[in-house]
Amino acid sequence: EMDETYIGGKEKNKHQHKKTQGTQGRSTKTKTPVVGMRSRGGMLVAAKMDKVKSANIQTMIDKHADANATLCTDEATIYKGIEGYKQLMVNYSAGQYVNGIVHTNGIESVWALLKRGYHGVFYHFSDKHIGRYVDEFVFRLNDGNVKRSTLDRIDSIVSGFSGNRLSYKMLVLM
Repeated sequence: EMDETYIGGKEKNKHQHKKTQGTQGRSTKTKTPVVGMRSRGGMLVAAKMDKVKSANIQTMIDKHADANATLCTDEATIYKGIEGYKQLMVNYSAGQYVNGIVHTNGIESVWALLKRGYHGVFYHFSDKHIGRYVDEFVFRLNDGNVKRSTLDRIDSIVSGFSGNRLSYKMLVLM
């Protein structure tokens, strides 16, 4: 399954001088796009993208998807030029959200968790560091999901830190 989402504040919640002129409703002009792929019952890949274009999507698929994979997407135009994979689509504009095995519910649930973290825990992801927040959620979903005990996960985190120092100055400059 593959889908994109946009992370950022709502225009109606911004101060008047920070609102984007000429936008209404669910504008994506001031939001950061995140694209993700999730195999059914398997791993998740997600990344911040500067621009969501068919070429970027194709590159992500070629890098992470099996050559024999069947790709389930919505009818967005960015997915219509995908080459080299069997592709099945749901048509949201016609009210079709599931058609047999064709749906994007798995990746949509990832976006729900990511946005719940955005609104409920962190309150804001800076555009500069949004990729790191996305990476954290990917790690949680791939390495978590009760596949490993909490102590095993803590051990892997601590061993990953061993010999790797990240100062605040280095973090801010990244």
